[in-house]
Amino acid sequence: METLVQFTLNGRPVSLTDDDDRPLLWVLRTDFALTGPKYGCGEGICGACAVIINGEAQRSCRTPLKAVAGATVTTIEGLAGEGGGLHPLQQAFIDHDAFQCGYCTPGMIIDAQGLLLENPHPSRAAIVERMDHNLCRCGAHRRIVDAVEAVATKGSAS
Repeated sequence: METLVQFTLNGRPVSLTDDDDRPLLWVLRTDFALTGPKYGCGEGICGACAVIINGEAQRSCRTPLKAVAGATVTTIEGLAGEGGGLHPLQQAFIDHDAFQCGYCTPGMIIDAQGLLLENPHPSRAAIVERMDHNLCRCGAHRRIVDAVEAVATKGSAS
């Protein structure tokens, strides 16, 4: 059903009239030209499409547009905020060479941010457990965990 949906996207109020069951991933990519969230599996398993919705990392491929009405949505493009500099997680991924092809990187960073919003100082075991829910075909998981752990140790992921 076509409905007017209003929400905050990367700090800006937005609205559109569309099929309210349309996956948020496609709304972000096609209507707002935000290509950070990637299509991976389409089933919420791989994590490539992760976004933060009201402070919690969620899979945008499985989130209907109507679920974000009135919500705050942050994509990888909006993670750093207004200053334009890199977010601490983005910088840590660079510092630790925590990516190869880069396809999974936006979802990995967003999911890591979701973890750090829940628990600013997770143990390495908690980081491993959380990041295991994201697929990286390049095999960079150890470096990804190292990057998240570096930010968690500093406590600077806000």
